[in-house]
Amino acid sequence: MSESTPLSSLGKGDGLHQQVLASFPLCDMAEEDLTRNPLFCKLLATLAQHVDQTGLTVSLRSELDKAEQKLQSQRRHWLRSESLHRGLQEMIQDCSVRKHHTTVPPDQTMFHETMEKCLLVAQCVRQLDPSTTTNQDQPSILGLNTQQVMELMPPEKNVQRMKQSLPRELEKHLKKKCLNLLSYYQPEWESESEGLKNSKLSHLSVQLDKEQKRAKSLKETCRENTVLLQRQTQLYLSELTKCIQLLQSLILDHRLKTQTDLDRKKLEYFEGKCELVLQKIKAEMVEIQLDTYTADAISAHRKIREKLESELKACRVEKQSVEMKLASFEILGKEFEALAEEYCRLLQEIEAKNWALKEFAQYNEK
Repeated sequence: MSESTPLSSLGKGDGLHQQVLASFPLCDMAEEDLTRNPLFCKLLATLAQHVDQTGLTVSLRSELDKAEQKLQSQRRHWLRSESLHRGLQEMIQDCSVRKHHTTVPPDQTMFHETMEKCLLVAQCVRQLDPSTTTNQDQPSILGLNTQQVMELMPPEKNVQRMKQSLPRELEKHLKKKCLNLLSYYQPEWESESEGLKNSKLSHLSVQLDKEQKRAKSLKETCRENTVLLQRQTQLYLSELTKCIQLLQSLILDHRLKTQTDLDRKKLEYFEGKCELVLQKIKAEMVEIQLDTYTADAISAHRKIREKLESELKACRVEKQSVEMKLASFEILGKEFEALAEEYCRLLQEIEAKNWALKEFAQYNEK
């Protein structure tokens, strides 16, 4: 988005929200956040005219693109040199391996030995003088200089011969590597003829480039899906939190209502239980009172019986006394009648007390 783009072109309402979210995909924002904060949404819409999706300004992005282009150019140059150097090293290694299995022609042996020495000398020279910015006063490695190392180069004749054969040998080696790559990428072409392989090999770079672009596109899609998934996960968690809070409130309300009913039932249960306990206590108290009353009655009856028995005994003693008096005064006239009446009275009292004693004995038996 250019700097001259007016704010009105960003849209209004939901369209503005969607454009702001698209302008800042790395920010963890939702449309609800922009709706609740309209001034912040306006600020982001204005800021989107001066920065890109990564948050860099337009001028800084331009400088960064130029630096990246320069870096890519230097990287390609380095990769070209590194690929050539590794290819030469692989050729030397292949020759060393062939020596252990087959007989290598003398010219091939001379070619690879010369190339190996040249590579070693060049590597040592680069170690002695790695760049043009190296301080000249810096002490050299092992006291050596470039001229001393260059003296270890093979004869010039062998070097020239090696240089003449190098392009052809390097081409053969690279072609062999490309064919191996083609066999790995498309194994079904391994049994085809050399012409078909060369034809297929000419299109291999295009196919690899398409595959690389496809992989990059899939990676970008995966990143977008990841951002979308994060937003949806956040919305899902937000809605889930609301549902949990609503469920908690419903559970709390239901628990309060149920707790009231439960408390009332518990109260009724405890009231009934207390009533049974009180009735049991009352029954036990009545039984204790009855036992106490029975014990008191038995004690009183026992006292009455003892009193009656003592009175009966006294009456019997008095009766014997009267009978003795009657026997001694039977001959007396009126005095005897008085004694007789007294005797009758005593008999009546004895009979009455015997009856009372008998009734008391029957009551005790009951």
